Amino acid sequence: MRIFLDSFDRQFNLIHLRSVELLSKLSDEQLFQQPRELKNTFEMFSCGEFILRSAAAVEQTFGGITTKLWDDPFEWTLPEKLSTTKLIREYLNEVEATRQNGFAFFRSDDDLKRQIPAPDELRTLHDILLDTVARAGHYQGRAFAVYRMFSDEKLTRI
Repeated sequence: MRIFLDSFDRQFNLIHLRSVELLSKLSDEQLFQQPRELKNTFEMFSCGEFILRSAAAVEQTFGGITTKLWDDPFEWTLPEKLSTTKLIREYLNEVEATRQNGFAFFRSDDDLKRQIPAPDELRTLHDILLDTVARAGHYQGRAFAVYRMFSDEKLTRI
């Protein structure tokens, strides 16, 4: 049976689709626009940075699952490298393809019980996927919040 795997697959797919949708609403100029910083608040990042962080979380996880390389995609997801909506859309599509390739390794929900080194300790695939969905969704939610700071347009519900 693939009840849990199909659920994870849907969640990752929704994250991808919502990021692509948000990206389509941004111009290249808005992509890395910083919201105004307020005294006594946390450091603010742009929509583009949060979209990239969301996708990078997924890429890191599926790179780790499929190749055992848990490299942080930080270096190749810098705004200097992915500086336009077109380049980020291409990156999002690459990440989605990597994720789909990773899901091809799973046969049933029993696979989610397997433990793998991730990256420093043994963890079940279920825990890894659950953590990744949460982190990617969190970063995406922050991108939506930043977008709402400079736009009145409604976004798809998270």
